[in-house]
Amino acid sequence: MASTDIVIIGGAIVGASIAWSLREEGFAGSIALIERDPQFTCSATTLSAASIRQQFSIAENIRLSRFTLGLFRELKKHFGDDADIGFREKGYLILAGPEGGSILEANHAVQLAEGADIVLEDAETLQKRFAWLSGEGLSAGAYGRSGEGWFDAHALLMLFRKALRHRNVEMITGEVSSIRREGDRVTGVTLADGESLDAGLVINAAGPNAGRVAAFAGLVLPVEPRKRSVFVFEARERFEDMPLLVDPSGVWVRPEGSVYITGGAENEDGEGPADPADFDPDWSLFEEVVWPTLAARIPAFEAIRPGRAWAGHYEYNTLDQNAVIGPHPEVQNFVFANGFSGHGLQQAPAVGKALAELIVHGAYRTVDCSPFTWQRIADGRPFRELNVI
Repeated sequence: MASTDIVIIGGAIVGASIAWSLREEGFAGSIALIERDPQFTCSATTLSAASIRQQFSIAENIRLSRFTLGLFRELKKHFGDDADIGFREKGYLILAGPEGGSILEANHAVQLAEGADIVLEDAETLQKRFAWLSGEGLSAGAYGRSGEGWFDAHALLMLFRKALRHRNVEMITGEVSSIRREGDRVTGVTLADGESLDAGLVINAAGPNAGRVAAFAGLVLPVEPRKRSVFVFEARERFEDMPLLVDPSGVWVRPEGSVYITGGAENEDGEGPADPADFDPDWSLFEEVVWPTLAARIPAFEAIRPGRAWAGHYEYNTLDQNAVIGPHPEVQNFVFANGFSGHGLQQAPAVGKALAELIVHGAYRTVDCSPFTWQRIADGRPFRELNVI
């Protein structure tokens, strides 16, 4: 039976970032990174809308994304002169109706305190800034003038994965089918093909599958897959100044090259876990909710040409739609990096850094992730993020 110091379950952006940061922080032991989908065709990483923002309601989430933003600005330093993820720093525009204005204002105060370059404007001012926007039913909007935008998720993932090939990280293709546990410690994992690995530490970076992986170790984690559809469309008008716009309804839209992509407005009330094999876009959502909302908010989008679509899965934390980061309090060598509920891609490099610091140095140094502890699940104490998109 093979043995390794650290087993990371999940080799997409969260797991790869953790492995990379462990080496950056000087961890010299053995690392095995296990991924069941090596082409990442069904990965939450590559099926996401691939964006980064600082417009959160919780300071710690802002800090995580700001760390990743700093990494984006120094990609060539870390990954070589050819490193490029096509980062388009075009901003977010999060809109509020009459009932949401006070929440947007409170969130904006938190963002300013963290150094984010966000302006809060009333509907009239926003319409002057963005001539294509309808201000009907709006009270205000928060616009990120810098530090927000979108990028190529696959390119970012490949930068980390390629770097790991030269850092003595064993990359295993397989699916974990069980986790061995003896009392207050996990001792290893078994793969679906029967291969077993002894492990000194196991990190759960399994994305939408994280709840199931935690259950293998006899641990509760309220994280489940939730399907989210993304739709592509063409429009006659091109708005070069368009940021990623989020309507009060939850519908979002942004440019993507010569087309636009859009989604959102899933009804979370009564929504259950997605079938892990269901990647069919919900076209009825587009026709009945998304398109009518777009046409009302951006009148030029009354006439558009729908194109292709795809669906992916959020790793949805049913407690508070926020991350679970760090070791289990009773099974200390089982570590969580889960439940990001749609903002895992943009925060993965920061979470990798934080967990590497905790493992190598015994404490968080860059971003204190202790508020994301698993203990809040046992306590029924939500650490709720209000800006979930």
